[in-house]
Amino acid sequence: MSENKKCNCDNCLHKLCVERVPIFSGLNSEELSKVATLIVKKQYEKGELIIMEESYLENLIIIDKGKVKVFRYTIEGKEQILYIFDHGDFFGEKNLLNNQQSTYNVEALETTYICMINKNDFQNLLINYPKIGIKIIEELCSRMDKIESSVQNMGTKNIEWRINSLLLDFAERYGKKHPNGVIVELPLSREGIANYIGTARETVSRKLSVLQDEGVIDMIGNKQILIRDIDALMN
Repeated sequence: MSENKKCNCDNCLHKLCVERVPIFSGLNSEELSKVATLIVKKQYEKGELIIMEESYLENLIIIDKGKVKVFRYTIEGKEQILYIFDHGDFFGEKNLLNNQQSTYNVEALETTYICMINKNDFQNLLINYPKIGIKIIEELCSRMDKIESSVQNMGTKNIEWRINSLLLDFAERYGKKHPNGVIVELPLSREGIANYIGTARETVSRKLSVLQDEGVIDMIGNKQILIRDIDALMN
């Protein structure tokens, strides 16, 4: 594991991360600057663990740049991906309000910069700015809805529907306009996609090949997909 680099957000070449985080959207410029002074930044390389399951956290962690996967292992030892987070997303909130162990692992999918706010500092923020607490509750409720929907779809929707829905989600989050459609930089490998939607890697590869044969997508290596007919994925 490489050594994590620390820096103060005020000295970052990037825009202040707090300006891009939805939970801080109700703050004015002066308040955002106060939040920024509380932040410590770290860098993680692809494959490094940011959080280990059953560890205790002392920080709220915000992604400034990069992507991470949130996962845990099933009883059978198979990786189960719960979320893909990118800039503006946060995690580690459970241990900020009570001394609770993490129920998941978090791993960098690429070079990732995170911003951390200490537990005590964050609790003071909630006292001074209650709107932040409301935003966090809203986001956590949204995550619960997504998990419930995902669990339900695992049991009731077929593989084609799951893959199509995931491609639409990736297109919305990571897609860029292209003369022939939408080009998507995939955050996950074929195996990662399989772990996300609850199927086998071979099944994912086979279904993607069918979509390519039908002219719906073009696979560009292992990391990119050109979606030629996004409407076909919605049907």
